[in-house]
Amino acid sequence: MTDTTVDPTPGEDRTDVESPAVESAAAPTPAAEGAEVEHPESAVTEEEPRESAEERMRRLEEEGDIAADYLEELLDIADLDGDIDIDVDGDRASVEIAGAERLAKLNRPRGELLDALQELTRLAVQTRTGNRSRLMLDIGGFRAEHKGDLEQLAEDAVEQARTSGEPVPLRPMNPFERKVVHDVAKGAGLRSESDGDGKNRHVVIYPAS
Repeated sequence: MTDTTVDPTPGEDRTDVESPAVESAAAPTPAAEGAEVEHPESAVTEEEPRESAEERMRRLEEEGDIAADYLEELLDIADLDGDIDIDVDGDRASVEIAGAERLAKLNRPRGELLDALQELTRLAVQTRTGNRSRLMLDIGGFRAEHKGDLEQLAEDAVEQARTSGEPVPLRPMNPFERKVVHDVAKGAGLRSESDGDGKNRHVVIYPAS
């Protein structure tokens, strides 16, 4: 069974299984490896006012502050070094753990640790604010570096689909990775869809019809 072209992205993230709520931002619980988490959208009525740009910025800055406090305490508990950089990137809070060599090493080569830590941080923010968070986390610039590799992989798949005239399935990917591939396929004028469930969810790039 397939879903339509673009996963919403580590960006909008699309998710596939539910995770338990985090009861305390100061005491994270282990996340299932590679799990993707469904965050139900809150119903919005017509009477609810739209969020102003100032309110949105204030909300995202608050998310970043909460995430930074959570991650700093987590690093202290784990006795790991690292500096927390907070920013707002488009429509989401962006937080990076910089100067964390041991943590960056543990995160490579596939970024599973980053995915799990991002989900825990989002849940910690949601616990404090009561609202779903789309915060993006990075560790030592991993996402930026990994994005370049993914874009090259997607470009090669696009060329293969054009040359062969056949759909090209890629390896299983997390929501962030799938979003990057979808963006490349869309930019090349080709159709892409996500297929599979859980850890096997992947992108298929289709030739032009």
